[in-house]
Parts: sequence; structure tokens; C-alpha cells
Amino acid sequence: MSRISIPEPQSAPEASQATLGAINTKLGRVPNFFRVLSNSPAVINAHAALNQGLGKALDVKTRERIALAVAAVNGCEYCNAAHTFTGFTFSKLSREEIELARQGTSEEPKAAAVAGFARRVAQARGKVTQDDIDAVRGAGFSDAQIVEIVAVVAENFFTNLINNVSETEVDFSEI
Repeated sequence: MSRISIPEPQSAPEASQATLGAINTKLGRVPNFFRVLSNSPAVINAHAALNQGLGKALDVKTRERIALAVAAVNGCEYCNAAHTFTGFTFSKLSREEIELARQGTSEEPKAAAVAGFARRVAQARGKVTQDDIDAVRGAGFSDAQIVEIVAVVAENFFTNLINNVSETEVDFSEI
């Protein structure tokens, strides 16, 4: 059971309603994570803006790989389940690639570099080495993309923290 309330979407604060409606339209339902966030209109709306902005950054498969790597580092059961589902269902990552992403790697060299770097950023809380930067650059990532990778790691740290604190009830089916 969640340690922070999971309001029904229609019972959430009025200022959270538009964001919840957009999530429902996009996903066909409102997952528990967003329902937890809806307790605070400021937080759910800020998260939605960050997510929308970062959705224009790296491709969706890369963002899912980062999410899986970060959830593994932070032991976030909810985010692991959510991104396993979305990675498989929407991003078309194979079960094998999902497992590799959790470990910070991939069968694809460029994807392995980004997943490994994201995992390292999460583990080191950003205090990566020059070798870490050189490795991701060597795989073809620009400085702008490195900044985007770090931003996606940070976004996922936020979701991991919320879900770990809340112990949000997992509402995604296993693939």
C-alpha cells in the first residue's frame, strides 16, 4: 500500500486536472505515479513540463534505456515495472535489451555507451570521470546530447525518489 495517497483522478486538486486529463488521453489511463504527483499541482505540472521538454531531446528508445538503468541503480520497483512495460510496448525494446539496459549496456554499441554513461552518472551522483565523458563522446554523443542524457537521468532520479518514498503501488503488468 502506498505511503502517500493515490487519489482518483476526479478527486485530485482542480489545478492537477488538466495534466491528468492529458496523461489519460495519451496513455488511456492515469498510472498511480501520476496520481501520487497530483497531490501537488505544482509538482505534477512541473514534471509534465520537464517530461514534455525532454521528449524533444534524445530518441524514445534511448530515454527508456536511461530510465531502466537509473531505476536499477536506485532500486525503484515502480519505475522498473513502468519502463519495462513502456520500453517493450511503446519503444519496441526486446526483453533482452530491457535487461541489458538495467545493467547499463546493450547489444548495440552506441546504446551501450549511453546506458553505461547514464548508469555511471546515477551511481556516482554526477561525479563522473573524464574517462566516462570521453567514452560517451567516443560513441558519437555531442556535448548537447551529454547534457540531455544527464537531464534524463535527473528526471528519472526524481521519479525514483517519489516512488521509493511513496512506495507507490505498481500498476503495470509484467511483459
